[in-house]
Amino acid sequence: MNANRLIKEITDFNDPGLDIYARLTENQLLNRHEPEKGMFIAESPKVIERALNAGYEPVSFLVETRHVTGEAAGILSRCPDTPVFTAGEEVLKNLTGFPMTRGALCAMKRKPLPSFSALCKDATRIVILDQVENPTNVGAIFRSAAALGMDAILLTPGCSNPLYRRAIRVSMGTVFQIPWTYFSGEMQETASYVDAVRALGYKTAAMALSKDSVNINHPALMAEEKLAVLLGSEGDGLPASTISACDYTVCIPMAHGVDSLNVAAASAVAFWQLGHQRGDS
Repeated sequence: MNANRLIKEITDFNDPGLDIYARLTENQLLNRHEPEKGMFIAESPKVIERALNAGYEPVSFLVETRHVTGEAAGILSRCPDTPVFTAGEEVLKNLTGFPMTRGALCAMKRKPLPSFSALCKDATRIVILDQVENPTNVGAIFRSAAALGMDAILLTPGCSNPLYRRAIRVSMGTVFQIPWTYFSGEMQETASYVDAVRALGYKTAAMALSKDSVNINHPALMAEEKLAVLLGSEGDGLPASTISACDYTVCIPMAHGVDSLNVAAASAVAFWQLGHQRGDS
């Protein structure tokens, strides 16, 4: 028998407990006005497990009936006091508006974000995302950063939130494994984020096409003790002023006349070349 005793079969779509899954938008869940009350939705037992392992507090579960004693049994047994709403596959699809991955969702409370200076305290390889707006790209970048030896990720306010459901799903839960935060009010208004991370001892590397670009395997670049890798928006890339302020402008050599890679693909190449695992091979 499943350890969770708070299992409730869905009979009323208007149950207030289902608002999180059926009626609140991502921005409403984020709750910018009262961030301490913010929530997010994790999808699939594996991703939910990674969130639990990282110390995130569950609010409720939405689980396909057959998975209560199946794939979701392990995570439910860890949370015996957390309500579980359950129904068949088609009912849940009609409720949420999308097919659920592995038949399980979990609404969880957000944690306060660390300051960027605290995040960087012991990090030697960091990622900076500037106006990366697509949650799929953000999720893919997080997954590559976690897998390929980066220590932390810093985001500008215009980036898609890493705890949006799609970003979490694409990242396979690595948003709970690699530290991250947004640049915030602790920066002086006159300071750019490039100045802020350089003040912490980082050399900055802008991923961009430029006549001044160095190859991604440039020996000086790879030898830097503390390095920040900057990636720009999907359409325009990094602003010219940001590129000019960086210590390096870095390019990935292309073949067949291709001029560039998608930001998520470029990030994987950059992290493979510049992440910690280069020193372990």
